[in-house]
Amino acid sequence: MPMTEQATGAQHPQPRARNGGPSSASVEHLTGAQSLIRSLEEVGADTVFGLPGGCILPAYDPLMDSTRVRHILVRHEQGAGHAATGYAQATGKVGVCMVTSGPGATNLVTPIADAAMDSVPLVAITGQVASAAIGTDAFQEADICGITMPITKHNFLVTRAEDIAHTIAEAFHIASTGRPGPVLVDIAKDALQSKTVFSWPPAMDLPGYRPVTKPHAKQIREAAKLITQAKRPVLYVGGGVMKAGATAELKVLAELTGAPVTTTLMALGSFPDSHPLHVGMPGMHGSVTAVTALQKADLIVALGARFDDRVTGKLDSFAPYAKIVHADIDPAEIGKNRAADVPIVGDAREVIADLVQAVQAEHTEGNAGDYAAWWKDLNRWRETYPVGYDLPEDGSLSPQQVIQRIGELAPEGTIFAAGVGQHQMWASHFIQYEQPATWLNSGGAGTMGYAVPAAMGAKAGMPERAVWAIDGDGCFQMTNQELTTCALNNIPIKVAIINNGALGMVRQWQTLFYNQRYSNTVLHSGTDTDGVPAKGTRVPDFVKLSEAMGCYAIRCEDPADLDKVIAEANAINDRPVVIDFIVHEDAMVWPMVAAGTSNDEVMAARGVRPDFGDNEDD
Repeated sequence: MPMTEQATGAQHPQPRARNGGPSSASVEHLTGAQSLIRSLEEVGADTVFGLPGGCILPAYDPLMDSTRVRHILVRHEQGAGHAATGYAQATGKVGVCMVTSGPGATNLVTPIADAAMDSVPLVAITGQVASAAIGTDAFQEADICGITMPITKHNFLVTRAEDIAHTIAEAFHIASTGRPGPVLVDIAKDALQSKTVFSWPPAMDLPGYRPVTKPHAKQIREAAKLITQAKRPVLYVGGGVMKAGATAELKVLAELTGAPVTTTLMALGSFPDSHPLHVGMPGMHGSVTAVTALQKADLIVALGARFDDRVTGKLDSFAPYAKIVHADIDPAEIGKNRAADVPIVGDAREVIADLVQAVQAEHTEGNAGDYAAWWKDLNRWRETYPVGYDLPEDGSLSPQQVIQRIGELAPEGTIFAAGVGQHQMWASHFIQYEQPATWLNSGGAGTMGYAVPAAMGAKAGMPERAVWAIDGDGCFQMTNQELTTCALNNIPIKVAIINNGALGMVRQWQTLFYNQRYSNTVLHSGTDTDGVPAKGTRVPDFVKLSEAMGCYAIRCEDPADLDKVIAEANAINDRPVVIDFIVHEDAMVWPMVAAGTSNDEVMAARGVRPDFGDNEDD
């Protein structure tokens, strides 16, 4: 499971006893709403994505006077939540969104669930009806605390103005420490309107919340021994390494041991794709080498990863020869899916740093792993079954080529946010990720519509970076209204619509498993105005739609225009840019492990099952 991000002092105060406030605390008489905005300023929140409404309206009045908090008015509450997530993933800080009660709050449920699955530090602030009306089915009332209890790290219902400051401090602390995650703060309207005494820093009371960050020395020594004794080890790296800011330590550990590294979908960029020790991404659509390395390993060192079903395939057949070292900040994840021979609870940065020292001690004693035979196998698989694609025979645009060229022509340090589906997998394979926090996606929940608002949030938080959203024509139609937000708020993201006229990943499954019966996955009209079979989705016309929302928009259908169009988009930085790439509809994502099957049944391409030989007795 993902590990903790290193705490930054400006982002949250440290907890202390309620009655132990420092004498230097400033005291002011404010409304609850003013207390809320002041609290956000003090915890270091510089950007809030939101949409006002009746119950949260009292908070929007003092927000207008804040010079330290930028509010970005979204067009849909779901956009606010995903934007806050993109902001958090790109910056490493807590993302903040704020909406009103009832439907405003329930429109945040999807991004909150998304943030929970991907361990994203998020604080969602919602208005609630007046405390006396709670439970009466008042206008625009919804029990958002009850609704989100299973998908938040914690949530609060605040009914008194005096509780607002310390609740915000606690929310930011909980969201950003231990295993990061979303925290909801639901505030009754009368609490926002009432007067209170504001004092900062507030005293926090979080009994029982003490995340373990320092790993147990004995477990570290045991793990180091297994690493040096193994013949076929694999470092299985998850998103927790990124959250912990442990990418430098990971590189040291990998190069010290010489073990192959596989990075999950949530961890791309935590270890350079170009590094010779990197064998690719594991999982349902992972590289053949990464999938097979885990299957044939005799030791898996899982760092900030959670043995997700998309990685393991059929669980009882996953890595049958491997001992497991599982390091995680969340003890509930260890042993949840796969029993751990050496469980390690702790922060990824501290775990990896201690592992480096322990492996160095093993080397000093003459115990070093010999992985020469292992690398002979790995390199053979890498050379025989590289991730690749064929260009369409009809001369149309290849979606893989489009995405690959976007990655190759993008400025250094570009942040890529992907929607969910085929384009997401192609973006994970055909763009090289050399730096952390340059790949944003919805990994756990698989939320269509994530890309555009997440890219918006990332660009708002990192305005000096180029930000590309790689989206599908299905995903784009769910949240494209946030392009208006981008245009009006000087957030010049770039959007590539991989337009194949279908819900591509579902269509791929229908091709492979449902006898090519394309039930409700076709998005285009079938024919164009001249009766010719349509290519790509044309209703709506994405170019006209994007122009109507204040964007510069281009359509690209000819491979000869590809580089020119991408360069044109990269050169425009005064408004959002949208490119509608009309691509071949039959392109598929390979490699693939069919759902519910063993990773041993990985297919390198359609009808191509790899031949690995038998190294199990090596």
